[in-house]
Amino acid sequence: MAVSGVRTVKDLVILITGASSGLGRAAVERLIQQGVRGVIAFDRSTFEHNNVTAAKRVIPVVGDVTEEKDVVSAINTCKNEFGKLDAVVNCAGVGIAMKTFNEKSGNPHDLESYEQVIKINLVGTFNMNRIACELMAKNEPINGLRGVLINTASVAAFDGQKGQVAYASSKSGVVGMTLPMARDLASLGIRVNTIAPGLFLTPMMLQLPEKALERLASTIPCPSRLGHPDEYAHLVQFIIENPMMNGETIRIDGALRMQP
Repeated sequence: MAVSGVRTVKDLVILITGASSGLGRAAVERLIQQGVRGVIAFDRSTFEHNNVTAAKRVIPVVGDVTEEKDVVSAINTCKNEFGKLDAVVNCAGVGIAMKTFNEKSGNPHDLESYEQVIKINLVGTFNMNRIACELMAKNEPINGLRGVLINTASVAAFDGQKGQVAYASSKSGVVGMTLPMARDLASLGIRVNTIAPGLFLTPMMLQLPEKALERLASTIPCPSRLGHPDEYAHLVQFIIENPMMNGETIRIDGALRMQP
């Protein structure tokens, strides 16, 4: 009988992008609570932790996922502080609302804005993964595995709404890279998976009026509410711990299918 390769996150070293808020912050907090050895909290703003004890295992690194030198710096910090890297969780991302052509203003979609969303959400994810896997590949394999890369897409990759052409394009690109990247890295024992969240209570969502949040929640079949960031983080933990999770995109959305 084959030996199970399931392992806990305890004592692992994990790098998380977009770590200062929202889904990224939730991932940092859950993984620290679960006993990881250390977290590199990578973001354009400095990560601050209220728990002083936990904060000792979180090393903030300020940088941009689209800049090679910043990503290399984060990986070097990981190497110098912990000597290894077991997992990457890509949460850095942005979104805009802009139609391909605005019939009211008579203007086409701004090209620079489109390129910026693609650069951060898609190119930034690829940039982090391609550089991180070099250090990850040096790990001693456990049951043939050396690490895992976790990307964050969105249900917009499948159900993109009006005004989401840039965001949906970037997130569908993240979905599209998942399987070929998993195949590329299979010989190294590095897994690749993507999470596609629905509507979650992130800082961006919390800026909306309460009635707007209630309307959004009513579109989610079950449970009929917005997701909690820790529910996303729980899925991150599951993917890290379960070795058979590879090459997959997992929706976490309460059966939401967004309308046009």
